[in-house]
Amino acid sequence: MTVTDTGLPAAMQSLSLAVDAYGAPGVSVGQWRWRVRQQMATVRDALVAEAGNGADGWTVARQGGMLRERNALLARVGSLGSRVLEHPDPDAVHLDVQRLLVDVGHHAQRLHDLAYDEVELELGGSE
Repeated sequence: MTVTDTGLPAAMQSLSLAVDAYGAPGVSVGQWRWRVRQQMATVRDALVAEAGNGADGWTVARQGGMLRERNALLARVGSLGSRVLEHPDPDAVHLDVQRLLVDVGHHAQRLHDLAYDEVELELGGSE
């Protein structure tokens, strides 16, 4: 699986900035909700854009795991979408989106680790 430097990291940064605006002066809860929902869509699009590279060998199983993890994250983004706009407790929504950001960040790190391992395998490693 690959992720571009502007795709998922940029989408996560935009969502993080939107989430951090919660309770800021001059930002109504309605504006905050709408902005977070828009930025969640960019994270969803970046997750959808992930593509496997068709590698063979020992990384295939890990790629399958990454695909399952990505699909679970996409399901969470989908279920949180309407919750962000409609849930009566914005504090709970804020926490849910923060948790999502952490989990997407862990997923992105595992993608980078997998990409590194694939390159190391191609080059023969350090041994």
